[in-house]
Amino acid sequence: MSEDPRRERQLHKLIKKLGLSEKDPVNWDLLDLALIHPTISQKANYEQLEFVGDAVVRLVASQILLETYPQAPVGEFAAIRSILVSDRILAEIADSYGIERYLLISQSAAADRAGKVSRLADAFEAVLGALYLSTQTMSLIRPWLEFPLKEKAAEIRRDPARQNYKDALQEWTQGQYKILPQYRVKENLETKLDFDRFAASVWVGDRCLGKGTGRSKKAAEQAAAKEAFFSVTKEEGSPLARNGKRGVST
Repeated sequence: MSEDPRRERQLHKLIKKLGLSEKDPVNWDLLDLALIHPTISQKANYEQLEFVGDAVVRLVASQILLETYPQAPVGEFAAIRSILVSDRILAEIADSYGIERYLLISQSAAADRAGKVSRLADAFEAVLGALYLSTQTMSLIRPWLEFPLKEKAAEIRRDPARQNYKDALQEWTQGQYKILPQYRVKENLETKLDFDRFAASVWVGDRCLGKGTGRSKKAAEQAAAKEAFFSVTKEEGSPLARNGKRGVST
């Protein structure tokens, strides 16, 4: 591990956040390496551990899905797992544990708001790789990662759009009107917050179906599509759902 006592305290604090103990057989040198961005060192950084962690999180997700939903078809497992191990979900979990504050990274890279999601996901996978290689088992991973993955899996299974609202909305508009939804995105130059850097609205003809914000253009479009999808597909109350093509001017 780094000889810097401040860095040592940081790593011990992170382990406690994960619900592990300082007595657990953590390889501290690997954990330290897992939280070094390539902009700090071209040789000693998290990239190799991220490679291992990518396989680890896929295996853990597979185990949890099989144990939790033993009767579900393999196709459903694959669809849910692809979302569970996506950068977006991994970044959300990483953010919930405050991973970013322990990541050694150059100021220029840290200022790149558009790259935050992939950066968090990469570091998170590297941490998983470090913990797995510490024992060559899942003993340092399953106790704390199981709950957020189960929670996310349940959320995804309840979601008729499988959290891909753009595709789901497109399928709906094509079925109703034989046209594609159109997105209008602009950057919010006044905000200092990552989560609403971009604002999007989605339109069918001259009707705005939904609005949303996000860290990236893609995330903002998904947020707008989510609002639109649930608006147009909820019971009979939606004018668009009730009136069909009469509700849209193209």
